[in-house]
Amino acid sequence: MRKYYFSIVSVLILLLSLIGFSDNLITDIGQESNRDPKFVIHGLILFLWMFIFVSQTNFIRQDNFKAHKSLGIVGMVVAVGVVISTWYIFISNYSGWDNLTFYAKANRFFMTSFAILIFLAYRYRRVPDKHKRLILLANLLILEPLLSRSLGSLDISLLITIPIVWNAFFLSLLVYDFVTLRKIHLISVLGIAWFYSVWAIAILL
Repeated sequence: MRKYYFSIVSVLILLLSLIGFSDNLITDIGQESNRDPKFVIHGLILFLWMFIFVSQTNFIRQDNFKAHKSLGIVGMVVAVGVVISTWYIFISNYSGWDNLTFYAKANRFFMTSFAILIFLAYRYRRVPDKHKRLILLANLLILEPLLSRSLGSLDISLLITIPIVWNAFFLSLLVYDFVTLRKIHLISVLGIAWFYSVWAIAILL
Protein backbone atom coordinates (compact mmCIF):
# COMPACT_ATOMS: atom_id res chain seq x y z
CA MET A 1 0.00 0.00 0.00
CA ARG A 2 2.85 2.38 0.81
CA LYS A 3 4.21 2.10 -2.73
CA TYR A 4 1.01 2.13 -4.78
CA TYR A 5 -1.49 4.29 -2.89
CA PHE A 6 -0.71 7.68 -4.42
CA SER A 7 -0.42 6.20 -7.92
CA ILE A 8 -3.83 4.56 -7.60
CA VAL A 9 -5.52 7.69 -6.28
CA SER A 10 -3.97 9.90 -8.96
CA VAL A 11 -5.13 7.54 -11.72
CA LEU A 12 -8.65 7.45 -10.28
CA ILE A 13 -8.80 11.26 -10.26
CA LEU A 14 -7.55 11.37 -13.85
CA LEU A 15 -10.22 8.83 -14.86
CA LEU A 16 -12.89 10.98 -13.22
CA SER A 17 -11.62 13.91 -15.29
CA LEU A 18 -11.76 11.93 -18.52
CA ILE A 19 -15.22 10.51 -17.78
CA GLY A 20 -16.61 13.83 -16.61
CA PHE A 21 -15.45 15.76 -19.65
CA SER A 22 -15.79 12.98 -22.23
CA ASP A 23 -18.61 14.95 -23.89
CA ASN A 24 -16.24 17.85 -24.56
CA LEU A 25 -13.57 15.46 -25.79
CA ILE A 26 -15.57 12.82 -27.70
CA THR A 27 -19.36 12.72 -27.72
CA ASP A 28 -20.34 16.40 -28.12
CA ILE A 29 -17.34 18.29 -29.41
CA GLY A 30 -19.58 20.84 -31.12
CA GLN A 31 -20.93 22.26 -27.88
CA GLU A 32 -20.62 25.97 -27.20
CA SER A 33 -18.03 25.67 -24.40
CA ASN A 34 -15.63 24.02 -26.85
CA ARG A 35 -15.63 27.28 -28.83
CA ASP A 36 -15.00 29.47 -25.80
CA PRO A 37 -11.24 30.11 -25.41
CA LYS A 38 -11.36 30.49 -21.63
CA PHE A 39 -12.97 27.06 -21.17
CA VAL A 40 -10.69 25.39 -23.71
CA ILE A 41 -7.55 26.84 -22.13
CA HIS A 42 -8.76 26.02 -18.62
CA GLY A 43 -9.60 22.45 -19.64
CA LEU A 44 -6.23 21.88 -21.29
CA ILE A 45 -4.35 23.26 -18.29
CA LEU A 46 -6.37 21.15 -15.85
CA PHE A 47 -5.86 17.96 -17.87
CA LEU A 48 -2.13 18.71 -18.10
CA TRP A 49 -2.05 19.14 -14.31
CA MET A 50 -3.79 15.79 -13.80
CA PHE A 51 -1.41 14.02 -16.18
CA ILE A 52 1.54 15.56 -14.33
CA PHE A 53 0.03 14.43 -11.02
CA VAL A 54 -0.20 10.84 -12.29
CA SER A 55 3.31 10.97 -13.76
CA GLN A 56 4.80 12.36 -10.55
CA THR A 57 3.27 9.65 -8.36
CA ASN A 58 4.57 6.98 -10.71
CA PHE A 59 8.07 8.47 -10.83
CA ILE A 60 8.18 8.19 -7.03
CA ARG A 61 6.82 4.63 -7.15
CA GLN A 62 9.67 3.79 -9.55
CA ASP A 63 12.23 5.66 -7.41
CA ASN A 64 12.95 7.97 -10.35
CA PHE A 65 13.60 11.04 -8.22
CA LYS A 66 15.49 12.92 -10.93
CA ALA A 67 12.52 12.85 -13.30
CA HIS A 68 10.18 13.71 -10.43
CA LYS A 69 12.23 16.77 -9.57
CA SER A 70 12.47 17.95 -13.18
CA LEU A 71 8.75 17.54 -13.87
CA GLY A 72 7.97 19.16 -10.53
CA ILE A 73 9.21 22.50 -11.84
CA VAL A 74 6.82 22.23 -14.78
CA GLY A 75 4.08 21.12 -12.40
CA MET A 76 4.37 24.24 -10.27
CA VAL A 77 3.99 26.44 -13.36
CA VAL A 78 0.96 24.45 -14.52
CA ALA A 79 -0.56 24.66 -11.03
CA VAL A 80 -0.34 28.45 -11.25
CA GLY A 81 -2.15 28.17 -14.57
CA VAL A 82 -4.89 26.08 -12.95
CA VAL A 83 -5.45 28.75 -10.31
CA ILE A 84 -5.41 31.71 -12.72
CA SER A 85 -7.66 30.09 -15.34
CA THR A 86 -10.15 28.88 -12.72
CA TRP A 87 -10.40 32.26 -11.04
CA TYR A 88 -10.81 33.93 -14.42
CA ILE A 89 -13.82 31.68 -15.10
CA PHE A 90 -15.17 32.39 -11.61
CA ILE A 91 -14.96 36.13 -12.20
CA SER A 92 -16.16 36.22 -15.81
CA ASN A 93 -19.08 33.80 -15.46
CA TYR A 94 -20.52 34.64 -12.05
CA SER A 95 -21.34 37.92 -10.40
CA GLY A 96 -22.20 38.53 -6.77
CA TRP A 97 -21.53 36.27 -3.81
CA ASP A 98 -25.22 36.13 -2.91
CA ASN A 99 -26.06 34.76 -6.37
CA LEU A 100 -23.83 31.71 -5.92
CA THR A 101 -25.04 28.27 -4.85
CA PHE A 102 -23.49 26.87 -1.69
CA TYR A 103 -21.24 24.50 -3.65
CA ALA A 104 -20.06 27.34 -5.91
CA LYS A 105 -19.14 29.29 -2.78
CA ALA A 106 -17.28 26.25 -1.44
CA ASN A 107 -15.36 25.95 -4.71
CA ARG A 108 -14.05 29.51 -4.27
CA PHE A 109 -12.58 28.53 -0.93
CA PHE A 110 -11.26 25.23 -2.27
CA MET A 111 -9.46 26.80 -5.23
CA THR A 112 -7.79 29.31 -2.91
CA SER A 113 -6.90 26.40 -0.63
CA PHE A 114 -5.46 24.55 -3.64
CA ALA A 115 -3.13 27.48 -4.32
CA ILE A 116 -1.98 27.63 -0.69
CA LEU A 117 -1.44 23.87 -0.44
CA ILE A 118 0.56 23.76 -3.67
CA PHE A 119 2.74 26.60 -2.37
CA LEU A 120 3.27 24.70 0.89
CA ALA A 121 4.02 21.52 -1.07
CA TYR A 122 6.77 23.39 -2.90
CA ARG A 123 8.00 24.80 0.41
CA TYR A 124 8.21 21.27 1.84
CA ARG A 125 9.40 19.57 -1.34
CA ARG A 126 12.32 18.04 0.56
CA VAL A 127 10.05 16.59 3.26
CA PRO A 128 8.28 13.72 1.45
CA ASP A 129 5.67 12.91 4.13
CA LYS A 130 4.42 16.50 4.09
CA HIS A 131 4.93 17.17 0.39
CA LYS A 132 2.90 14.24 -0.92
CA ARG A 133 -0.01 14.83 1.47
CA LEU A 134 -0.17 18.51 0.62
CA ILE A 135 -0.28 17.73 -3.10
CA LEU A 136 -2.94 15.06 -2.63
CA LEU A 137 -5.14 17.23 -0.42
CA ALA A 138 -4.86 20.09 -2.91
CA ASN A 139 -6.27 17.82 -5.60
CA LEU A 140 -8.96 16.32 -3.39
CA LEU A 141 -10.32 19.72 -2.44
CA ILE A 142 -11.06 20.69 -6.05
CA LEU A 143 -12.88 17.49 -7.01
CA GLU A 144 -16.45 18.85 -7.06
CA PRO A 145 -16.60 19.77 -10.78
CA LEU A 146 -15.09 16.41 -11.75
CA LEU A 147 -17.45 14.49 -9.49
CA SER A 148 -20.49 16.43 -10.68
CA ARG A 149 -19.65 15.77 -14.31
CA SER A 150 -18.55 12.14 -13.97
CA LEU A 151 -21.31 11.03 -11.59
CA GLY A 152 -24.02 13.13 -13.20
CA SER A 153 -24.85 10.41 -15.72
CA LEU A 154 -25.81 7.98 -12.95
CA ASP A 155 -29.50 7.69 -12.15
CA ILE A 156 -28.79 8.64 -8.53
CA SER A 157 -28.95 12.02 -6.82
CA LEU A 158 -25.65 13.89 -6.85
CA LEU A 159 -26.39 14.85 -3.25
CA ILE A 160 -25.87 11.15 -2.48
CA THR A 161 -23.12 10.09 -4.89
CA ILE A 162 -20.78 13.07 -4.55
CA PRO A 163 -20.50 12.95 -0.73
CA ILE A 164 -19.97 9.17 -0.82
CA VAL A 165 -17.20 9.24 -3.42
CA TRP A 166 -15.56 12.42 -2.12
CA ASN A 167 -15.50 11.18 1.46
CA ALA A 168 -14.15 7.82 0.27
CA PHE A 169 -11.06 9.61 -1.09
CA PHE A 170 -10.45 11.34 2.23
CA LEU A 171 -11.11 8.13 4.15
CA SER A 172 -8.55 6.33 1.98
CA LEU A 173 -5.92 8.87 3.08
CA LEU A 174 -6.72 8.19 6.74
CA VAL A 175 -6.45 4.45 6.13
CA TYR A 176 -3.12 4.96 4.33
CA ASP A 177 -1.82 7.01 7.25
CA PHE A 178 -2.84 4.41 9.81
CA VAL A 179 -1.44 1.48 7.83
CA THR A 180 1.90 3.16 7.08
CA LEU A 181 2.41 5.34 10.17
CA ARG A 182 0.15 3.65 12.75
CA LYS A 183 -1.32 7.11 13.32
CA ILE A 184 -3.08 9.86 11.39
CA HIS A 185 -0.73 12.49 9.98
CA LEU A 186 -1.39 16.04 11.22
CA ILE A 187 -1.60 17.40 7.66
CA SER A 188 -4.30 14.84 6.84
CA VAL A 189 -6.28 15.83 9.93
CA LEU A 190 -6.02 19.54 9.18
CA GLY A 191 -6.87 19.07 5.52
CA ILE A 192 -10.00 17.05 6.23
CA ALA A 193 -11.05 19.42 9.02
CA TRP A 194 -10.73 22.32 6.61
CA PHE A 195 -12.79 20.43 4.00
CA TYR A 196 -15.75 20.15 6.37
CA SER A 197 -15.25 23.67 7.71
CA VAL A 198 -15.52 25.11 4.21
CA TRP A 199 -18.83 23.36 3.64
CA ALA A 200 -20.16 24.74 6.91
CA ILE A 201 -19.01 28.24 5.97
CA ALA A 202 -20.46 27.98 2.44
CA ILE A 203 -23.86 26.82 3.72
CA LEU A 204 -24.05 29.47 6.45
CA LEU A 205 -22.89 32.46 4.40
